[in-house]
Amino acid sequence: MKKLCIICIACIALLSSCSDNYNNVVVPAAGSTINWTAAADSSTASLIANFWNPTDHYFNDATTGTNFQYWPQAHGLDVLVDAYLRTNDAKYKTYFDQWYAGVQVGNGGSFINNFYDDMEWNALSLLRTYTATKDDKFKIAAQTVWADIQTGWNTNGGGGIAWNKNQLWSKNACSNGPACILAARLFQQFGDTINKTWALKIYDWEKNVLFDPSTGAVNDNLNVASGVISNYISTYNQGTFIGSAVELYNITKDKTYLNDAVKAANYTINKLTNNRILNAEGKGDLALFKGIFIRYFTELIQCQGIDSATRDRFVLFLKYNASGLWLNGINKQYVTCTSDWTTAPNFLSQTELNAQESGCMLVEAAALLSKAGDFK
Repeated sequence: MKKLCIICIACIALLSSCSDNYNNVVVPAAGSTINWTAAADSSTASLIANFWNPTDHYFNDATTGTNFQYWPQAHGLDVLVDAYLRTNDAKYKTYFDQWYAGVQVGNGGSFINNFYDDMEWNALSLLRTYTATKDDKFKIAAQTVWADIQTGWNTNGGGGIAWNKNQLWSKNACSNGPACILAARLFQQFGDTINKTWALKIYDWEKNVLFDPSTGAVNDNLNVASGVISNYISTYNQGTFIGSAVELYNITKDKTYLNDAVKAANYTINKLTNNRILNAEGKGDLALFKGIFIRYFTELIQCQGIDSATRDRFVLFLKYNASGLWLNGINKQYVTCTSDWTTAPNFLSQTELNAQESGCMLVEAAALLSKAGDFK
């Protein structure tokens, strides 16, 4: 597959494109310029068409079968919220209530789960849905889940929220980054200072134990039982650390947080890429990691405190990845992708929910930045 030149990507004009119609989903024709609004409409429509379960009201984990997985549901809802906020189109809003009922049934009757990180994702998406709709049931659900998440904090390893309820000795970046973001957002929206305290102490634990300030890498976890820190690095953990730092900068205006976020972002784009495209980290849960990074990387780009040169560099990186995915990594018949953003899948069955959600998050981010005038 021919690689895109970064200079060429920088020069892409985001004009209306020629388009073909495949299965009622509009996609730009090969060789045309990219209309990011149309691209986002198409990729999110594909997520709904190929993964939404209209009977049970949740996202199936594959294009065949109806298997339910709890944590990807949050990211599917987030994509729908992205599309709703971008377009103000009520068709996306119609799924919110269905998701609210269906995901609870699929999870055994509530949003409570044994995995703290999984609950954090669903609480974050519930809170975003409340913010978009002002429907109190989403706020109440987010607050209920947050109360349960707080039980994951213990003094093993000096603090931190455990990964799951059966392994309280495993303190992971994946369970602390999203928790910090959630606590910070709850404070900013509702003013309860105890949530600000939670956000600060969670961040401090993760930074002091798992973050490498010399490189910007976020280590995966501390096994308190063995005392070993895993040096596995993922876009997931980089992204949620960035998101945490941005939220705390927004609260405190302390540039230390913003500097942490930029350092973690620089590590990611320099070390977790191949030819400047984010690595394909794998299938299953791993296929969602890049989309998580993109979501919080985009929030860093939009942060008012970031300097213009760094911001422009980050915008170009995101634009390069989005263009690479759209031109090389999308199956144009179904508008689907895998975790490899450089090569399109040949068949619909090759795409799993997690990979499609990551791709949608990238394209929705590109549409958001394009609409804001950031893609020059």
